[in-house]
Amino acid sequence: MLRAETAIPVRMRRVAIVAPEKALRESLVRIAEAGCVEIDLAGDGGPDIRGPAATRLTQLRAEPAHPALGEAPPDLDALEREGRTDLLAGEAELEERLGSAVRHGAVAALAGWCPEAEVGATAARIAGAGGALVPLRAPRGVDPPTLLTGADAVPPGPAATTVRRSFTPLVTTYGTVPYADLDPTMAAGIVYVVMFGLMFGDAGHGLLLVAVALLLRAGRPRRVAALRPLWPFVAGAGLTATLAGVAYGEFFGPTGVLPVLWLEPLEEPMRLLAVAVGLGAVLLAIAYAAGIVNRWREGGPSAALYATTGIAGAALYLGLAIVAGCVWLGLALYGVVGAVIAAVGLALAGVGLFATTAGGPGGAVQTGIQLFDAVVRIGSNVVSFARLAAFGLTHAALGAIVWDGTTALAGRGPVAVVAAVLVFLLGNALAFCLEALVAGVQALRLEFYELFSRLFEGEGRPFRPWHLPVEHGPGSATAAGPPTAAGAVRQGPAREEKS
Repeated sequence: MLRAETAIPVRMRRVAIVAPEKALRESLVRIAEAGCVEIDLAGDGGPDIRGPAATRLTQLRAEPAHPALGEAPPDLDALEREGRTDLLAGEAELEERLGSAVRHGAVAALAGWCPEAEVGATAARIAGAGGALVPLRAPRGVDPPTLLTGADAVPPGPAATTVRRSFTPLVTTYGTVPYADLDPTMAAGIVYVVMFGLMFGDAGHGLLLVAVALLLRAGRPRRVAALRPLWPFVAGAGLTATLAGVAYGEFFGPTGVLPVLWLEPLEEPMRLLAVAVGLGAVLLAIAYAAGIVNRWREGGPSAALYATTGIAGAALYLGLAIVAGCVWLGLALYGVVGAVIAAVGLALAGVGLFATTAGGPGGAVQTGIQLFDAVVRIGSNVVSFARLAAFGLTHAALGAIVWDGTTALAGRGPVAVVAAVLVFLLGNALAFCLEALVAGVQALRLEFYELFSRLFEGEGRPFRPWHLPVEHGPGSATAAGPPTAAGAVRQGPAREEKS
């Protein structure tokens, strides 16, 4: 069951890392190891925070390895001699944060963001080093960074299920969800696999896709092991394709292995087309509803009322839908009601669009063009979902061609039987690869352009916590010795946290 905390991005808390100067390095090392805090760095015009570790790293002229930190202050000369570019790179990042600290006497502080659920554990972690994690009020006019439940930025919580984590790249590929908006991860994933299944409807091909997902789950083949977290996504697509194939009576084409439970695509294309467009209309209505919620959360009632992706746009869509339905059914009276609703939506949208222009005749012309575009876009977006039927028909047609070729060869002797098997195997392999690619791209296009364009008007800022592995214990290059990064970083002037 979906819980309330999974419907929005992870809640963030503004925090300050406060520590005595002598304990600041150890506190930051523990912060880096936890990987739960995004630390503000000095911006343009800030202090010079290029320290000796960064200088040595530049002098080595070597490709730096993945940055890491030593638990104890290192001997930078020893690191340079041993070619430990990983530890030098980590110390360079540490120097950057040390130089960004606000200092007052013997106390230093850094501001940043941390997920609310991690504040207590992170505070306890750095308390052992003599530091403190102090909650602050968020600065006015500054949105916190966005972290979706299930993203890899912090250790996953109980709400971050395996399925949710597999769907997260679908949303992050489009962009960063604004912090105030709803998190559409689960809904977007479910809608995607349903649309994919309608276009890739074949029980045999769907089961092959499920088998691919199980191989990914097992980490096979090893060269694609990095895709293992996506196995539930692939399995979901395979399952919906299998169910659609059962409904169509398709099993590696119209082989007759399965009876037709719902419709045969090539025999009833108009019915399939009507279902695809109807599904698209429902999905667009849901997208408008989510858009209203997002506009309200972003800018309050006025933003929700006048936006073309808010109440105004939803009213225009509803009115046009009623008009179209009444024309189809011949109910003129209800068509008038739909026209009135659409006119109200146009008026509200016009007010909102005109407010964003410079005013005058030029602003009126610009508003008129944008309103015309809004009406045309609604119609084109609804019709765009016809591709669910079109590519479903294409898949069925390819399967029928392969099966017809197979059966035509099968009855012409032993050699022809071998040729028939080859046609069946190679034809299905080609259809599987081609249609999987096409259906995957088309489902993504519908999700991004038709649905996400109504959910989001802007883009947030991704949460980027500082996370580095830490080498514990004494080592040949990490024993304390002059000069250390912490002691050599130039301290900048005190800076104030604005709120």
